[in-house]
Amino acid sequence: MKALEKYENRAKKINSLLSIGLDPEYEKIPERFRALEFPQFEFNKFIIEETHGTAAAYKPNAAFYESRGQQGWRELEMTAVHLREHYPDIFTIFDAKRGDIGSTNEHYAKAIFDELGFDAVTLQPYLGAEALEPFLKRDDKVSVILCRTSNKGAGEFQDLTSGGKPLWQIVAQQVSKEWNIHGNCMLVVGATYPKELKAVRSIVGDMTVLVPGIGTQGGSVKEAVEGGINSKKMGLIVHSSKAIIFSNDPANEAKKLRDEINSYR
Repeated sequence: MKALEKYENRAKKINSLLSIGLDPEYEKIPERFRALEFPQFEFNKFIIEETHGTAAAYKPNAAFYESRGQQGWRELEMTAVHLREHYPDIFTIFDAKRGDIGSTNEHYAKAIFDELGFDAVTLQPYLGAEALEPFLKRDDKVSVILCRTSNKGAGEFQDLTSGGKPLWQIVAQQVSKEWNIHGNCMLVVGATYPKELKAVRSIVGDMTVLVPGIGTQGGSVKEAVEGGINSKKMGLIVHSSKAIIFSNDPANEAKKLRDEINSYR
């Protein structure tokens, strides 16, 4: 089974398009976890147990682990192993935003896909398809390409035009028409830019889009779903992290967001 099929099967099985961020910022983890030997892993395990019934995907961000050095990397690996062993049908995305020359990417792909075992990884397109080939050629894994990111300053480069088209539109066209030959590409488009999300959907057809920016960044669930849903009422991975994992009731917050997403499908 290809990795993209894994996500679609999971989403259909539990009727959910929700992705939850496993972003255990150490200073924000409750004290009861910080007192343990593996605080980030134990916190992640708690979040997974609370939310696995509504999560179609989990997406840990590399920074929160790398900032703790060897210990953080170990706890990331422990989290990945836990998900594979206990919830093998849940889609996993490593939010690493990698992108380097091809020989370096060979090692990144090996580390993320083969050693850590993630189903997908976020990538930046600036070096072009030739450099990303070590990821793109893996039809058993998914390459999630940054297109229109959710941050306020995204337009500094992404709105620059070439041939009358903004860069984000060119990325959407290039990835969907030229790079996706194995059917293993997705795009990242922030919920904070609903007009662009709607435009990307019109460009890429039924391709799946990862949509961050819901929750603390203020993106509208209604606009994201109505503008980003594909012809099959699928094609979205709607992502939230802090608003769920640092809430008083992660299980309930995840269910509320899952239900809100579904209400607009």
